[in-house]
Amino acid sequence: MRLPRLRAGMKQQITAPVGTATTGAQREGQSSIGPMTDSPGEAARFLTRNAVDALPQGELERQLAKGRPLRVKLGVDPTTPDIHLGHTVVLRKLREFQDLGHTVVLIVGDYTARVGDPSGRSATRPQVDPAEIDRNAETYEKQAYRVLDPERTEVRRNGEWLDMPMEDLFRLARTSTVAQLLERDDFAKRYAGGEPISILELLYPLMQGYDSVAIRSDVELGGTDQSFNLLLAREIQKAYGVEPQSMLTMPILPGIDGVQKMSKSLDNYVGVDEPPEEIFGKLMRVPDSAMPTYYELLLDEAPQADPRDAKRHMAYALTARYQGEEGARAAQDRFDTVHVRHELPDDIEEFPYSEDHGQVHLPALIAEAFGLSRSEARRLLAQGGVKLDGSELDALDVPADQLDGVVLQVGKRRFKRLRKR
Repeated sequence: MRLPRLRAGMKQQITAPVGTATTGAQREGQSSIGPMTDSPGEAARFLTRNAVDALPQGELERQLAKGRPLRVKLGVDPTTPDIHLGHTVVLRKLREFQDLGHTVVLIVGDYTARVGDPSGRSATRPQVDPAEIDRNAETYEKQAYRVLDPERTEVRRNGEWLDMPMEDLFRLARTSTVAQLLERDDFAKRYAGGEPISILELLYPLMQGYDSVAIRSDVELGGTDQSFNLLLAREIQKAYGVEPQSMLTMPILPGIDGVQKMSKSLDNYVGVDEPPEEIFGKLMRVPDSAMPTYYELLLDEAPQADPRDAKRHMAYALTARYQGEEGARAAQDRFDTVHVRHELPDDIEEFPYSEDHGQVHLPALIAEAFGLSRSEARRLLAQGGVKLDGSELDALDVPADQLDGVVLQVGKRRFKRLRKR
């Protein structure tokens, strides 16, 4: 199999498929800790200071001592369109490599996403529509540039090399054994429990490892749930005669519940492209016990002694980083209006509604006004999460004339002023 030939540090221009973008907004904030780069040892200590593992031990320092820009890889499968703060932990580490003069290779897994990463999964992932993957990839790339420097970033799609002849797939499959793959913790648990494991899932670590062969990565980053894949990639590189990469794993950021991994599917995430008031409000819900982790991984500083002050500082700083100072100030003022002074915000958007024989069916109104499902709207009504002019409401139908001009509130931060059509 012929491998792509890239000189060290070379930025290769790639023609992206129609409908994708490789440019986007610049990141708003930088690390508050400056790197010390007088020696490879100091640079390695700076880059690994908040990592969980840097393997093999001492390898990153040896690579830095070569005196050339390293190719630092991150692979992402765009199964969802949005980047959240959990993703930025690894992205910020990539940015630190860029600030030291190295090149980041961001691999958009348009082919691996069709398989689905089995890391941490107790069952096979559902298949994602290829058109949706392409749409998500475009959004993901743009949002990644809120953290990464576009001038030091290569964006590649692994469909460039994974759309391979069968003979080449056979060669890749020969690099590993089933016994090796079943050593992986999540596979081992599923196999022991009699849960099905598809052949495609077994191929996933090999495909990810071949990404490292194709782009000749020197270093690969990932969360701690990626350790098996990153180590296997070293073995696959060796099988193809490519110098094996070192690996750096970063801690996994807990969601705003402070317990589970931040995830959109668990609804405990903070998206970097969300409105400022959503970012600020969500971050104010982070439990005190999770604050040291948020500060270390997202702000590079220690939290203030007073938990309330620390939380406000964190919420403001991260909102400003991704939505600007003006957005952060407005979000903080809105939060204080609603949650401290218990007043209605001034900038409430109006929403026109229609009646049906003099009545309005609230689940339908809530769903349309706030982009929710009707079942979710019914659940909020039953739980007391819906208010009209500050009063809790649990009725499903309300006379239309009683709604004109009133403020409909869903949860703690979403408001609409209703106007009859």
